[in-house]
Amino acid sequence: MGLDTEYTLATGATTRRIYFDSAATTLMMKAAHDVVERFYDHYANTHSILHFGARISTKEYAWAHERILSFLGADPEYYTCFFTGSGTTAGINRLARVFRDIRPEKEVAAVSIMEHHSNDLPHRKHMKEVVHIPLKQHNGSPGCVCLDSLEAILKEREGQINYVAMTGVSNVTGIINPINEAAEICHKYDALFLVDGAQLAAHIPLGMTVPENPLQNIDALVFSGHKTYVPGSPGVVVARKELLSQIEPEEVGGGMVDDVFEDTYQIKDYFPDREEAGTPNIPGAIGLAAAIDILDRIGMTFLMQEEEALIATALEKMKTIPDLTIYGEPDPDVCQRTATISFNIKGMDHGLVAAILNDYFNVSVRNECFCAHPYVKEMIMDDLLDMVDDIEMEDIESIYHLKRGMVRASIAMYTTEEDVEALVVALKDISSRKDYYKSRYHTDERNEYIHNSFQIEHTQQFSIENCIEQLIS
Repeated sequence: MGLDTEYTLATGATTRRIYFDSAATTLMMKAAHDVVERFYDHYANTHSILHFGARISTKEYAWAHERILSFLGADPEYYTCFFTGSGTTAGINRLARVFRDIRPEKEVAAVSIMEHHSNDLPHRKHMKEVVHIPLKQHNGSPGCVCLDSLEAILKEREGQINYVAMTGVSNVTGIINPINEAAEICHKYDALFLVDGAQLAAHIPLGMTVPENPLQNIDALVFSGHKTYVPGSPGVVVARKELLSQIEPEEVGGGMVDDVFEDTYQIKDYFPDREEAGTPNIPGAIGLAAAIDILDRIGMTFLMQEEEALIATALEKMKTIPDLTIYGEPDPDVCQRTATISFNIKGMDHGLVAAILNDYFNVSVRNECFCAHPYVKEMIMDDLLDMVDDIEMEDIESIYHLKRGMVRASIAMYTTEEDVEALVVALKDISSRKDYYKSRYHTDERNEYIHNSFQIEHTQQFSIENCIEQLIS
């Protein structure tokens, strides 16, 4: 939904938007939207089956849990699924606290340098110490997490590391990490293994349970519907029951107790109810499970192959553009990638490039650091040093904060070869006419790039208040 939305450009032309911001949030899958619209006719609260609407809500909400477990290859005998607020962030914070509390003698977490802040800051907050796992390097370009380094860290700190947290797919470069292999190394040294699946769930197939090699089983995985074609849906936690049942649930309230007395309460001993206090986002969960079901029907292996082919095409074409730098290992034969490419054009600020792509070409991208500051800093520091001569070491940080960032183009299952070609044509034009485009913009007090003569108020495109007035008039 929204692929056909049109905007008027600085050139005066009105064109369809070309959406390359799927790593931030995917567009809404219409079939999932329609499922939720039909469900609203029966909507009621869960935890009852004594009237028709409550019975339907309860049964379908239970189906949503089951469907997600099946999609992720998580054996329901050993794993549970429950929903949380604020996307992936809430689930990772919750698991960090659980892992800390069930193994208090192990006070260290290990994360990769490529993590999104949602899979970095919770561990810094809830664990006594965090160590970072380096990446593989190939001709100076960082690739996936280095498993040899991971094992070396676990061996050196054996008995101290509680868990390892790792992204399945980088939200900056689209690089895919070997998560099942990493899980095996973690379990060899008695460390738990948590996966940030935010960029993984909608793009590549996954088996949390590996029957032929249980050491490769993933202890817990978190993802969110807003990156899986259902904006606004809750985050999802899939975790081993044995881990969660060792302590009282992190959140308490209605729905997760069997009985409450004046001075005590009795927690339910079954999942997922004990982990879902309060009234859940029932429509969100059902919409997400519907989208997951449709993805499964299409086939995740098929989708992965289609998207990897599209990314490979984009990489090859972008490599021919003068002064364009692609970040992360750019050869998919060396390092498997999906869905995302981050880049800069030499001599142009990332914010300016993003503004030009929008204003002149109707290409929607994201810029800055994508909530992955350490990873971005590592990749762009050489570029910053090339920009200035005779820089003093103490000035590097101030220059980094002024110039830090990239442009990110990210795809989804609705992205076409024509979309990729439009992006490449736009970047070639920008690269060849830098001075022309620079002269058309100025920066405001927030250092945002503003076109000198082209400005459209968003209310001319959409306004909630205007919509309400139209509906009630």
